[in-house]
Formats: sequence, structure tokens, C-alpha cells
Amino acid sequence: MSLPFFLAFRLYRGTSGSHRASRPAVLIAKTGIAIGLAVMLVAVSVVVGFKGEVREKIVGFGGHVQVTNLQQMQPTEPLPIGVDGALVEELAALPGVEHVQRFSLKPGLVKTADAFQGVVLKGIGQDYDTDFWRWHLVEGEFPAFGDSASSGRVVISQVLADRLQLETGDKLDTYYIENEVRVRRLTVAGIYETHFAEYDNLFLFTDLYTVNRLNRYESDQAGGLELLLKDYGALDAVTWDAGTLLEGREDRYGARYAAHSVEQLNPALFAWLDILDVDIWVILVLMMGVAGFTIISGLLILIIERTAMIGTLKSLGADNGTVRRVFLWLSVFLIGRGMVWGNVIGLGLCLLQWLTGIFALDAGTYYMDRVPVAFNGWYILALNIGTLLASVLMLVGPSCLIARIQPADSMRYE
Repeated sequence: MSLPFFLAFRLYRGTSGSHRASRPAVLIAKTGIAIGLAVMLVAVSVVVGFKGEVREKIVGFGGHVQVTNLQQMQPTEPLPIGVDGALVEELAALPGVEHVQRFSLKPGLVKTADAFQGVVLKGIGQDYDTDFWRWHLVEGEFPAFGDSASSGRVVISQVLADRLQLETGDKLDTYYIENEVRVRRLTVAGIYETHFAEYDNLFLFTDLYTVNRLNRYESDQAGGLELLLKDYGALDAVTWDAGTLLEGREDRYGARYAAHSVEQLNPALFAWLDILDVDIWVILVLMMGVAGFTIISGLLILIIERTAMIGTLKSLGADNGTVRRVFLWLSVFLIGRGMVWGNVIGLGLCLLQWLTGIFALDAGTYYMDRVPVAFNGWYILALNIGTLLASVLMLVGPSCLIARIQPADSMRYE
């Protein structure tokens, strides 16, 4: 055990003793560190949770990567591509791809006796992963839709159900206007709710067969393919690999393929999510400044209170570097205690919210009905290490005050 560490530990043990001047300073320093770290942990957990939940909902509506017709200009434009088993197998074999599924879209209109609404009918088959939708189902069921026969059933959002005054089991007339008006009467099988207004107001789900018939597709055509990934971090790499695989490739009808990531298809939403990162950095800098100011104040008070001890150490041969390390080690102990309480408070609040959802949100504004939190071990570790390092580095300058203390002056009035 080094001398600076030993002396700092003895001083730390004595800060709760009879030195009345240092006790409030130490308490304020530890409180500042605790509050600063707690706020940073809560802020990062909430923002990461919010971004993750919004991203999950966007992916749920359209997959991580979409393969569509190269000539398609709008996401809901019904231009088909040829889909065969070989193409699906090649895409599924790309590194990072977990699942490949077909879909088709058909813009239309729904109408009841009292209201009407423009919608997009999305057709899915038995290969479609419906876990996301079953999780957000609030009433009825999500049928196992197929591609060989019409089920005559549809799943709609809670928003549309309320607006059109529909319940499960009700009949819903849908209209599709091209050269002529085509009508399909569907039965509401289930109602979902994601609180994602942009898409809840738009999408209805039915079987792939019905939508392909409305679009007059051939049996081996679909509106596109959705690729689901094992890890969102591989999004850019998989999009590039899929684009490279499909570059210059045509189906037997002459259509060419294009691959787009979910971020390319929804640039405005993801640009908005990126802005949240700026807010996080502002919070981190402000809280680090508060924590640093309190610990610097505490250190200066401790140095002034221990002026006689500093003089004694110097008279016994200790140099300025040794004495500075004593107080830096003392600061580390104080910071560590404050960080322990900061973790308890911050992670405790996040755990309480995760278990109970006590803090609610306006779903119409924030796309969710309660404050989301995410526990990321790497972020928590990085915040703790960053807080410790930043706080200690901010103390290096103030600790230079020790060099100005002379043994004779410090011991004169003892």
C-alpha cells in the first residue's frame, strides 16, 4: 500500500469525525456526485429506451430492410417483383439476416355509415413473422393469413376502430379506385394498438392472396420482401450486401430489384431520433459540471482545513506530488461513495418505472403511453467510468494549490 493511498484512506475515515468544517463540504460533494450521476443514468436510460421502442415499432411495420421494385417511387405504390424460392434463400443466407417474408400493399378507402378513412391494406402470408403484432393485439386475434385463398378477415388499429366505431366481428367495406371502383367486404378479426399514429391511422392487415388479387399480380409476384435482422447494428452492412446481390438483377417480368433500409425509408423519423442524442450530451455536460463544481469545492475546503497537515508532511520530506496524490486519492474515495448512491437512486428509479410504469406519457404525442427505460450494461459502465475520470481530472488543477503552501507558514499558528 502506497503512502498517499494510506494517508488518504485515514483522512477519508476521519471526514465523518470531529472536523465540523469538512463534514458539510464532504456531504455536499457526495450529494452533487450522486445527483449528477443519477440524472445522467435516468436520462440515458429513458432516451435509449425511447429510441429503441420507436425504432422497434417502425421495424414492426416494415422490417429492417425492404426489397422492392426499383421503379417504385412511393412506399405504398403497388409495383410488384418476382419472388421465388431461390431469391428468398439467397437473401436469407446473407450474414445477419434472421428471416425473410413477403408482403403486398394496396391503397384504398374504408367506409362505414358514419365515417370514412384512407388506408393501406397490407397482405401477408404464412411466412410472415407476427410476433410483433400479437404483442400489440388488444382485442380479438391475429389470424394465420395465407396466400392461397381469401380469408375475408382483417386486423385494424384501435384508432381506426374508434373512428369508424368498429368492434371485432363487424363487417368493414373497403374500396379501391382504379379504372373502376372495386369493393371488398372484410370481417374485423382483431384490433391492435402501437400508439404510433403515423402508421396506426394507415395500415390494415389481411391475407396476401386478397391483396395480390386486387393488384392483379401473378402467383409468383409480391409487393416486396422484408428482411428481419438478428442485430440492428448490422443494418447498413446487410442493406449493402442485399443491394450488391440484387444489383442489375431482373425477374422474369423485367422488373429490377432495389434494397432499402428502414432508415432510408423513414429519414424524417430517424433524423428526429438522432436529435435526441444532442439533448443527451447537453444533459451529460451540465450534470458533469454540477458534479465537478461540488467536488472541487469540497476538495478546496479539505485542503484549507488540512493546511497544517500538509506543512507537516512537507517538513518531513514529502514533495508536492506526494501530497497532491493524497488529496486526489481522498477525492476518489468521496467520488466513489457519491457514485454508489447515484447508481442506487438512478437505477432504482429506472427499475421502478420498468416494473410499474408509474410515469405516464401522452401516447398521441410520444408514440407510447408511459416513459420507456432501457438497461444497457455498457452505457451504465461507461457513465460510471466517465464520471470518475472526469471528476478526478477536474481536480488536478485545484490540487495545485498544495504547492503554494509552505511548511513554515502552515505551522506558524499551530
